[in-house]
Amino acid sequence: MAWDEWEQLKTQAVERHSTQMQLNQLDPGDGSPGTAGGAGKYGDLKVANASLAKISKSAHSLYNALWDKARVAVPSSDSAASDLSKQGFALGAGLQHVSNRWEQQLKSLMDACAQITNHLQVTKKIHAGDENFIVRQMSSIDALDAGFDERVGQPGEKNPVYGEKKEEKKKEE
Repeated sequence: MAWDEWEQLKTQAVERHSTQMQLNQLDPGDGSPGTAGGAGKYGDLKVANASLAKISKSAHSLYNALWDKARVAVPSSDSAASDLSKQGFALGAGLQHVSNRWEQQLKSLMDACAQITNHLQVTKKIHAGDENFIVRQMSSIDALDAGFDERVGQPGEKNPVYGEKKEEKKKEE
């Protein structure tokens, strides 16, 4: 194989590799892997418990505000709809329909707020448990790895813990 042919094959291999899909990293643009401008900032998904707590608190506050302020219209609207219907006005049935729809939509929105609050609280607990589990697993791996680094004797020598072979004992007798 000639030198020029070898260089051509290397160039083709680099071109084939550069067009392949790459996962879990941004294209750095300067040819060096893993040094993209925002890879360190944006490469991992991280959510702080403080952020989850703020969102949960906002959803809970909205739920309380809806309970205290948005429900006020329902009893008065129902009362007005009843009075109008008794007086023979068709508007009474329309107002009752609007009041019923308002209450349904309000309950739906309040349920969504409650689900957001509950979900984020559960998410915090689950992820805290996952984090503790991962830390425990990594700690045990570190302890196991450290055990492989310890040596009982000089390299190449047999470990005296295992004793002598049976054949060697028979020869000595």
